Amino acid sequence: MEDREPGAKAPDAGAYRGIRSPDGGAANPPANRENRAPGSRSGNGHSRADAPQQPGKGKKRRKRKRGRKVFARDGVKPDSAGKPSSAAQAAPNAPLQNSVAAPAHNADRRPDAAGRNAFGELPVFAALDLGTNNCRLLVAVPGRPGQFRVVDAFSRIVRLGEGLTASGRLSDAAMDRAVEALKICADKLRSRKVRRARLIATEACRSAANGVEFLERVETEAGLKLEIIDRQTEARLAVSGCGSLVERDTDGVVLFDIGGGSSEIALIDLSKQRSPRLANHIVSWTSLPVGVVSLAERFGGRHVTPEIFDAMVADVTAMLSVFEGRDRINHLMEGSRFHLLGTSGTVTTLAGVHLGLERYDRRRVDGLWMDNASVDRMIEKLLGWDFQARVANACIGADRADLVLAGCAILEAIRRVWPSERLRVADRGLREGILSELMAEDGVWRRNWRNGPRQ
Repeated sequence: MEDREPGAKAPDAGAYRGIRSPDGGAANPPANRENRAPGSRSGNGHSRADAPQQPGKGKKRRKRKRGRKVFARDGVKPDSAGKPSSAAQAAPNAPLQNSVAAPAHNADRRPDAAGRNAFGELPVFAALDLGTNNCRLLVAVPGRPGQFRVVDAFSRIVRLGEGLTASGRLSDAAMDRAVEALKICADKLRSRKVRRARLIATEACRSAANGVEFLERVETEAGLKLEIIDRQTEARLAVSGCGSLVERDTDGVVLFDIGGGSSEIALIDLSKQRSPRLANHIVSWTSLPVGVVSLAERFGGRHVTPEIFDAMVADVTAMLSVFEGRDRINHLMEGSRFHLLGTSGTVTTLAGVHLGLERYDRRRVDGLWMDNASVDRMIEKLLGWDFQARVANACIGADRADLVLAGCAILEAIRRVWPSERLRVADRGLREGILSELMAEDGVWRRNWRNGPRQ
């Protein structure tokens, strides 16, 4: 089951230690070690290998060549030609996993004996999110400060959490689907010189009795070492991924991410001095142990009557009623500078139906504003469709037809607790948050980063 890929055509949006092949062999260089590849792309997106050669420029080319700087690998002295030693090149690599230490910025970018600058090619970063419903990967290079350009992406609906609510375990069929998708992700990562990556697993692996056992299988069969993140980290990453969609004159935001097995909600107060990092302004957050998959399995997703829908809304509302920090931004809700911001398949689906798209188009959905009346109409419209009508809609399809109304019920509960005249739709989330944080930690957006740090 292929999911539409929101990141593949993403505009500029605002850890890695190597990867092992399933047979145990080294497949990609470890982190913080630069290797030049033919055809690597420069900052303007054009391949260096394809650059036109101008006659009569030989002298300038030679001069440029003498001025290039080579980058020494960490702890490895270059030879007389400015290349890392062959012993370092032969060192074995660990499975692809998450960085735990802060990058050594100066050591990592210091020019070596040959004088060539490591940023002759842009550093590549990757983010993988294995959720209850989807397996998603984004690979990107940094752009202007706070932005990046996606160079590769993958998304597939794997339904890892299918049956988890009833059994408490990941099923064999669900794990098989996820492993096959993760093998594709691993192949994509091996094909690139990834500088840093973060590979995460969320609610399904958090709550399943065999979640850790499953991730051991993933490491063995796909060569990927995934990290199970806690709910607070998941909420923070969702906020980090959507920072550019919160406008400067905004005072308060309720950002929510309706997932497959859990739903994260963050209350954001921007009424005082605002910093560039939106996550710094979270004043309260919660993670509901309910998502579109778990709610649909409990109440039914194929045939949803108004009575069943109301029961789902009431169930989620009861969970929100015990959220102690839910009133932290009530003083901002009366003004026009407050709104909801949703990042999930539920809100992007609603937006696609609202726009009447014959084919889902991320460029038209991401950042779309919907007023209260429009959201009401779309929920009522979907509730009036039977299962086959939902399957037939291009923005829903067979993979989401039994889940979309459960998502609408979670959305409706959120709207009742934090009423707002406006909802902004975000087709971005955890992966974009991971990439933004990795790039910021690595210092790629510092002044003059393309030319290395100032001495």
